[in-house]
Amino acid sequence: MSLSIRNQIAGTVTAVTVGEAMATVKVRLEGGQDLTAAITAEAVKELGLVVGSSVKALVKATEVALATGSVEGLSIRNQIAGTVVDVAAGPAMASVKVDVNGGGLTAAITADAVQALGLAAGSSVVALIKSTEVSLQAA
Repeated sequence: MSLSIRNQIAGTVTAVTVGEAMATVKVRLEGGQDLTAAITAEAVKELGLVVGSSVKALVKATEVALATGSVEGLSIRNQIAGTVVDVAAGPAMASVKVDVNGGGLTAAITADAVQALGLAAGSSVVALIKSTEVSLQAA
């Protein structure tokens, strides 16, 4: 199946916590980073997700924010350190590709943010992704 979602990162489920309607699924990405997805309990069951399941974490580029360092006092669970490998900026928006240790993420952010943060190839960044913005695909 082809998808327009740019960020598709392979990993393995390390924990599943199911509530009445929603669940959190912790995934260890191939590069060793941890990611949390908040999905429906029904999706956990339909996908057959258990510890050890292989999955792909899917995140739209518009749902990836970037910071120049770790951020504290924030409800966003997923903070993944990486290095900018490419910035393609237009007059309003930019696409920033980030190497996250064995995988890649693309962030769609404003050109003003790229300039304000001083982002260029080689810049250290932290990708911020809300757990509710992570979808999972059974592999």
